[in-house]
Amino acid sequence: MSSAAVARIRLSALQNNLDRVRQAAPGCRVMAVVKTDAYGHGLETVSEALEAADAFAVARLEEGVRLRKSIRNKPIVILNAWTDQQDLAYAREHDLQLVVHDQAQIELLESAPIGDSAGSGLVHVWLKIDSGMGRLGVAPGDVQTSIGRLQACAATAPDLGLMTHLACADEPDNPATQAQIACFAETIGQWDGDVSIANSAAVLAWPETLSVGTRLRYSGQNWVRPGLMLYGVTPFTNRSAAELGLEPVMSFEGRLISVRALSRGSRVGYGGDWLATRDSVLGVINVGYGDGYPWRLKGGASVVINGSRVPVAGRISMDLISLDLTDVPGARIGDAAVLWGAEPDVVDLAQRAGTTPYELLTGVGSRVKRICD
Repeated sequence: MSSAAVARIRLSALQNNLDRVRQAAPGCRVMAVVKTDAYGHGLETVSEALEAADAFAVARLEEGVRLRKSIRNKPIVILNAWTDQQDLAYAREHDLQLVVHDQAQIELLESAPIGDSAGSGLVHVWLKIDSGMGRLGVAPGDVQTSIGRLQACAATAPDLGLMTHLACADEPDNPATQAQIACFAETIGQWDGDVSIANSAAVLAWPETLSVGTRLRYSGQNWVRPGLMLYGVTPFTNRSAAELGLEPVMSFEGRLISVRALSRGSRVGYGGDWLATRDSVLGVINVGYGDGYPWRLKGGASVVINGSRVPVAGRISMDLISLDLTDVPGARIGDAAVLWGAEPDVVDLAQRAGTTPYELLTGVGSRVKRICD
């Protein structure tokens, strides 16, 4: 319907960004992170467009079950959020791989029913090591014991993988990442199996996470876990997506539903925050914070109409945003207003709002229609 805001999803950009991952991480397997409805882009749409990925990762079991309906023949990894035997049975039923991050989960696996003699029903497991994120993961001192228990567990498949998560990879000068890499490498020793370390920032800035080196030793596959870069967003504050060869996937758009003249001195919106300092033209678009555009954006924010940047006039409302169209005389009712995409850039917008692009992308509301271009 013409009254709905839309998020245009460029499938060719997704494929370009996946190619960029492979260029940056040659020889690695790609576990595409599509959690939170593929960062707000649409789980099924994105996953089908990324069919060339080697596996997919989501945060929760419900997401994994939903994804399994469309992705039949590739691994789906549940990064967190399983806590009991019912969850474990759910994962086994739908052939979902699980990340283990504490001893209680190992105990659940040890007490689970075993698979059959052909290996059916065995759970494929990743052991997460806390190398410095301090959030989820087994402490380095407990890793070898945990590995032994999982390898001896009758319910788990023999292809145990080891992973960690980097806390500061988006800060290339931060020594914390080198410390985490060293901790992970020392903890796993000469590992006879797969590993997974690199998120988007590490894929682009920390090549030592991508292959066997003087410290990192393993004999299996190295799985990278790109998220943000797949959607064409830079993980860095000082390097743009274009500089990294990434293309924005989402263009978040509304439409002009009103264009009218305002006299100098008129005020607009809640609190009368915006004052017309000249005779002006005011436009209103059909999108607001109820659709995911951040309420915190006030002075300095802009949208793009007919190729021109147009400043926001006053406060963001739940369903509407007012714009100063005075310097865009050709604007008409029905014209598209781009809130973020190629321009304005979602990273710049997030910085203005005092948040992250993750929050903006995943916050695009359910009443926003996704359209594939």
